[in-house]
Amino acid sequence: MRQASTRSPWHLWVLAAAFAVTITVYWPGLRGGFLFDDYPNIVDNKGVQPPDASLSSLVGAALSSPASDFKRPLASLSFAANYLITGIDPYWMKLTNLLIHLLNGLLVFLLARMLLHAASTKGIATEVDPTPGWDPARAHERAGGVAALIAAGWMLLPINLTAVLYVVQRMESMANLFVLLGLLGYVTGRRRMLAPDPASSPAGRGGSRWGSFILCGVSITLPVALGVLAKETAVMLPLYALLIEGTLFRLRKPQEVPGASGRGEAKYPRRDPRIIGLFMLVLVLPMVVGLIWLVPGVLKPETWATRDFTLGTRLLSEARIVVDYIAWTLLPTPNALSFYHDDFRVSIGLLKPWTTLASMFALVALIALMLWLRRRHPLATLGIALFLGCQLLTSTILPLELIYEHRNYFASFGLLLAVEPLLALPKSFPFALPRYTLLAGLMICWTALTALTAYAWGNPLRLAEDLAARAPDSPRAQYELGRTYIIYSHYDPSSPFTRLAYAPLERSATLPDSSILPEQALIFMNARMHLPLKDAWWDTLTAKLKAHKPGVQDESSLGALTQCVREHRCDLPKNRMMASFMAALAHSDPSARLLATYGDYAWNVLEDHALGERMTEEAVKASPNEPAYQITLIRMLIAQDRRADTEAALRHLDTLNTGGRLDGNLVELRAQVAAISILPGSSSLQ
Repeated sequence: MRQASTRSPWHLWVLAAAFAVTITVYWPGLRGGFLFDDYPNIVDNKGVQPPDASLSSLVGAALSSPASDFKRPLASLSFAANYLITGIDPYWMKLTNLLIHLLNGLLVFLLARMLLHAASTKGIATEVDPTPGWDPARAHERAGGVAALIAAGWMLLPINLTAVLYVVQRMESMANLFVLLGLLGYVTGRRRMLAPDPASSPAGRGGSRWGSFILCGVSITLPVALGVLAKETAVMLPLYALLIEGTLFRLRKPQEVPGASGRGEAKYPRRDPRIIGLFMLVLVLPMVVGLIWLVPGVLKPETWATRDFTLGTRLLSEARIVVDYIAWTLLPTPNALSFYHDDFRVSIGLLKPWTTLASMFALVALIALMLWLRRRHPLATLGIALFLGCQLLTSTILPLELIYEHRNYFASFGLLLAVEPLLALPKSFPFALPRYTLLAGLMICWTALTALTAYAWGNPLRLAEDLAARAPDSPRAQYELGRTYIIYSHYDPSSPFTRLAYAPLERSATLPDSSILPEQALIFMNARMHLPLKDAWWDTLTAKLKAHKPGVQDESSLGALTQCVREHRCDLPKNRMMASFMAALAHSDPSARLLATYGDYAWNVLEDHALGERMTEEAVKASPNEPAYQITLIRMLIAQDRRADTEAALRHLDTLNTGGRLDGNLVELRAQVAAISILPGSSSLQ
């Protein structure tokens, strides 16, 4: 019998090479800048730029994220830690992301190896022969090699690039760090529970492995609790564990029966009530409660008012998108992985476009294939199930944006788990040369495209030009190209970048479903450089605000114009600005952010303090738990020497001072109250 010490560690060399190649491929991209949602979450978010590491500063950082009502404190704290050590430099933040990605790659290797072991163990994954191609005598040795290939492919997949170089998506990679750790713990616990126990009696006391069961429970609950502090996608861990359980372990309870040798042989004829109860507690019950909480809001039409789709058209569209994700993961092209996907045409019927119905048939066929493969290739079944299960959160009823590549950070592992073990079957199986050639070709293509994309991400101008070329019909991509040209122009009318900025911005403004971002950029640029403002820019800006309820980008645009005027860098016509605000506010239930922006404009630009205060009060009512609006209102009251109202507002602000995160603001405001000496002209709230 071959000794363990003589086994070739070639899979460790493959894994080490994968780490080296991944670092090499991503290294040029670390030199790039911030992008898109990095700005509201990091660059413009002073909360993750604390002055020190005091408890109040860290609590403020943890609760500062505008990305979610749940604040994602763990991810925000990691951004704050980066800032305290290296400042706002994106290089170090991207390097931190790369290190997390490499750690996740190691966990993917360990998890894949465990799953391969389980799938090749007779009596665990299957009651008949194990997965074809897995010789039980060499299962452990081969599992390490295939797991290394899966980890290498996963680390180098182009679809996973945004989880590394798009700084804010550390939220996704950190959440999945805990998901992978949890699954490792769960699989370890279940394998121990089902392992033969020679010391057990024939009566079946081998099934009472409570220590291993406790490991299973802790491995699901604790990583979920920690993972959701980075991003809510970690709540999917119990579902992934159930899919692994149903495919490989099948809820089985070990029962020792006497064998011919007199020692117990493990059989698995019964369901384990402990495992059933565990999933009822950690999956079924939270899912029911979550649906009861979510569904009423999802069914309200106003929930979808700021979107270009309804619940029905979203579900139709997501059928196409999920099929696209499969292609983008396994057979990606530059135009498919374009980062900006706002040029996607929403499905409005089964045949509008016809690919909607075709995609639904494809998904049904994929589910049928998954079920057919269950006994023949349990890992392929599991991989497909993990991919589809991952889509249940972000591709169904939640009113999120339709498409994001980083949503496949875990789902891509499922697809590789389904495909790579089949391509890596031993030479004794048919089509060995075509299979190995295809596997090598895929690895080379993934590496090459990731390397090319990472190189583009290494320079803001190169990235903007690359993404605009990949998505010529994307309003966001064209806007970002124009915006990048503006940044490089330094607001110099004679700069060649100034001339280059107009074409992509004007193209973006005319594309379907474009926000007012391009018009705002054109107005902002010309105003800063004291160049004429075209009436057409104002006309289309106002028309868009009238046609649709303002979204986040529209609100950001109005805020940028207001700030430019308030800081005396732009001279914008008040009648045009007022027309824009009136168009935006004409829709029902305006957001707190929009109300606060109008209050800012009224107070500081129109010098209508009554209007400014009223709008800010409305913002506080619309978002009573957001301290920024309350702080602005208090400053307005101080400027008017209204002590009683100021004290009442300060008491309310103090109730929001969770963990001392607002200590600095409260000290500053109370110092102003204590020494109120308003001088003429001191009422600006800059």
